[in-house]
Amino acid sequence: MLKVGLTGGIGSGKSTVAKIFNMLGVPVYFADERSKYLLDNSVELISAVKKLFGEKAYTNGKLNREFIASVVFTDKTKLESLNKLAHPAVKRDFANWCIDKLAVDYVIMEAAILFESGTYKQMDMNILVVAPEEMRIKRVMERDKVSAQLVINRIKNQWTADKILPLADIKLENSDKKLILPQILKIHKDITWQNLGNG
Repeated sequence: MLKVGLTGGIGSGKSTVAKIFNMLGVPVYFADERSKYLLDNSVELISAVKKLFGEKAYTNGKLNREFIASVVFTDKTKLESLNKLAHPAVKRDFANWCIDKLAVDYVIMEAAILFESGTYKQMDMNILVVAPEEMRIKRVMERDKVSAQLVINRIKNQWTADKILPLADIKLENSDKKLILPQILKIHKDITWQNLGNG
C-alpha cells in the first residue's frame, strides 16, 4: 500500500480533488479535520494545549478557537508550539487509520501544510494541486464570504507553489485551461498499475 500526500494552497481545490479520489474508492485521510477532532477529544493533547495556553484554551470541553487564533496571530512561537503538539498526534492517528487499509493500492493524506510540517517525507509520493492566484482568491472570497485582502494575507502565510514544486512528485493543475478529472484518472491509473507491476 502506497501512502500519497495531497496538498495545495488555499483555494486551489485540493479538497475537491481529494473527494474525487475518494469517489474512485481511494481511502482519504483528511488531516485538518482529524486534527480538529483530536484537539477536541484527545485527553493527552487537551492537557498539553492547556499547559501551553492556559485554561482559557477550552470552553465547554471544546477548543476555544477564537482565543487560540488571537494568541497565535500575534505570537508565532506559540503557533509553532501548537503545531509541534498537533502534528505528532495526527501522525500517530494516521498510522492507526492505515492499519486496516493494507489491502488497498494506495491511501491519500490530504493536508494543508503537508510540506511545511515535513509530513511529506513520510509519504511515498506527493501531489501538489495548483491554480492561478486570481482564481484562488475568487474561490475563497465566494466560499468564506471574506475580502480579497484577507485571502491574500492567508496566501502569504503559506508556502508558494514555486517552493513546493521541487519537492512534489506530481503537479495537478486546477484551472480553466486544464480539466481536472482526466488528470486525476491518469494519476489513479498510474498508481494502480504501478502497484500491480510490483505485486
